[in-house]
Amino acid sequence: MSNAAFTLIVISAVMHALWNLLVKRSRNKTVFIWWMFVASFALFTAVLPFTSEAILLPDRTTAILITIGAVCYVLYHLLNGRAYQTGDLSVVYPLSQTSMIYVPIWGIALLGEHLTLVGITGILLVIFGTLLVQMRQLSLAELARPFRDLRSPAVRASLSAGFIYSIGSIAEKTGVRHYTPLLFTYFLVFCMLLLMTMNLARPKYRVLIREELEANWRPILWSGPIVMASFLTFRYGLNLAPVGYAVPVRQVSIMIGVIIGIMFLRESFGRIRILSALFIVAGAVLIRFG
Repeated sequence: MSNAAFTLIVISAVMHALWNLLVKRSRNKTVFIWWMFVASFALFTAVLPFTSEAILLPDRTTAILITIGAVCYVLYHLLNGRAYQTGDLSVVYPLSQTSMIYVPIWGIALLGEHLTLVGITGILLVIFGTLLVQMRQLSLAELARPFRDLRSPAVRASLSAGFIYSIGSIAEKTGVRHYTPLLFTYFLVFCMLLLMTMNLARPKYRVLIREELEANWRPILWSGPIVMASFLTFRYGLNLAPVGYAVPVRQVSIMIGVIIGIMFLRESFGRIRILSALFIVAGAVLIRFG
């Protein structure tokens, strides 16, 4: 994995952790995320004419890939939200990150990517660190706990979220191979915003939209450039690296989240969280040299 790709994806991870912090501090998470995409798309539209990129509409194949990516990512958020309604964070979160298991497989089988033994070891360390971060104690029973009740609606929803996210990642990787990452990201954000708007058009959200803007207009304004930076750096990095490496490296955002939680939210920093962050960092380093 090149220095440029690694640096871009780590920057994306930092931005990803920052916008998740903004979401965590918001009132209605669904509405705030919609406003976040409104701010990002508005900024993107304002800046786009000043870039050196020729503004060309995507061809049919690219448009299909953009649509697939947008649908997958919106479904990922909706399924996660459904899983959190009845499931514990310590169960839902690790299962929703199982996309890291599928993505390298799709990359090898569908895109002809080649991963080294060092890189594969790094991916496994990142996966283990991601599973570890929500554990309540260090034990094999606790590690297996999220997978025990496959009949649970929360478990099924979070597993589905992870699988669907992996499909979106492959659609993205295929798209940015043949179309500029800048415009791919722009139209992806537009499609995601359109789908979210259709969801928020229901009557129960009308009052909440205004209330969220009045309560959090400053974080919403900040979220525009943060989300834009997160999306762009990841997709430019994705264009330079195997998708099987890019998705796990972005999990460095978990480590950033742990640091933010400790420094700014005064959260406890249990040994398990620190240990999980170290596994993720070690895995990312191995992927860099893989």
